Amino acid sequence: MLKFSTGAYIDLLAEEMNSRNKQIWAIGPLNLGTKSEKTESNSQHKCLEWLDKQVPKSVLYVSFGTTTSLKDEQIKELAIGLEQSKRNFLWILRDADKGDIFAGDVKRAQLPEGYEERVKEFGLVVRDWAPQVEILGHPSTRWFMSHCGWNSCLESITVGVPIAAWPMHSDQPRNAFLVTDILKVGMTVNAWEEGKEIVSSSTIARAVQRMMGSKEGEEARKRADEIGSATREAVEEGGISRLELDAFIAHITRE
Repeated sequence: MLKFSTGAYIDLLAEEMNSRNKQIWAIGPLNLGTKSEKTESNSQHKCLEWLDKQVPKSVLYVSFGTTTSLKDEQIKELAIGLEQSKRNFLWILRDADKGDIFAGDVKRAQLPEGYEERVKEFGLVVRDWAPQVEILGHPSTRWFMSHCGWNSCLESITVGVPIAAWPMHSDQPRNAFLVTDILKVGMTVNAWEEGKEIVSSSTIARAVQRMMGSKEGEEARKRADEIGSATREAVEEGGISRLELDAFIAHITRE
């Protein structure tokens, strides 16, 4: 079993909670990602059909979740950067979900003229909901460019897909630091302290090439695969996460 630096964080948190006469249990992931399986169902999402046609471990999955919206200028720079990289990519391009259902139509992000036609040989842009867990678990997915929301981090790490970190707000900078500096299963696209700056297309293209075509990127991918395997083992019968869950259940059901 691999040992990772995150144990130190759990130990420190446990000490703090113990000083308050409280107890913690390290449980998770609860929504365990699984490897994608082909289906003959007509309801299969179009992006999965596209992934089925790609070379294994060749696709960069790009998605910034449902609570983040990129500026129009940044969307254009990202589009050009992905095009310049010439790497296979699947980009889920949606605006952030709105809390007000009466807010009216959501503005459709504008891509450079003729963009989707130019990149159709190696890229796919999806403008609606997409099955992220299945995408991450698909054999063709190699990297995940993400805002580093905690659910996205867990889903990606569990299936062994490294993360190209682009944190935006909330807990995302801390999660990105965990991914890139502690677990070392990712690389930084845009650092948190530079978050208000527009990231240029050339910077994005270089980052993608570094992730997908360098020794450093390959080492991160292998490390993600190792940690993903350890994570899955942890929730199996006899695994540390399963034992922690059993201990928690015993604690809350004790007479």
